[in-house]
Amino acid sequence: MSDKEIAILVKQLAEQLILQNKKLTTAESCTGGGIAKVLTDLAGSSDWFERGFVTYSNQAKHEMLGVQETTLDNAGAVSQETVVEMALGALENSRADVSLSVSGIAGPGGGSDKKPVGLVWFGWAVKEEAHSNILSSAKHLFSGDRESVRLQAVEFSLKELNRLLADHYG
Repeated sequence: MSDKEIAILVKQLAEQLILQNKKLTTAESCTGGGIAKVLTDLAGSSDWFERGFVTYSNQAKHEMLGVQETTLDNAGAVSQETVVEMALGALENSRADVSLSVSGIAGPGGGSDKKPVGLVWFGWAVKEEAHSNILSSAKHLFSGDRESVRLQAVEFSLKELNRLLADHYG
């Protein structure tokens, strides 16, 4: 996907968030802040983007987002359980209404038979009244080199968040 196509996704997301008077936060691991970067490439993003957490290590996930050590020990950093806790933790530790989390194995090393290189988990959550709800979580297996996996993860997370917000608020 080109930079122009990513910019279109970001603009669509911005329009949805502004229309709903919502702010977004991100909790990123394998993308290393890449989602926050493309979001803030759009001028005026401070109107709808609240903050981003780059929690590359397990310790950072625990300290900054409140991911339970037992979750990290039992399910691992690249798991549905972890991205759900990351998404909820991002909401709890920000003033945002919507969160997006991502954790994966971009490669070239670090993969295994159960969790191959290219496996990425995503989580999306929304703050509702007095509690937070998970909108969705998903895993995807991307192919390509490290940069390609990370870019595909950014693209997928934005496309899916656009779809989920349209379904949830539309």
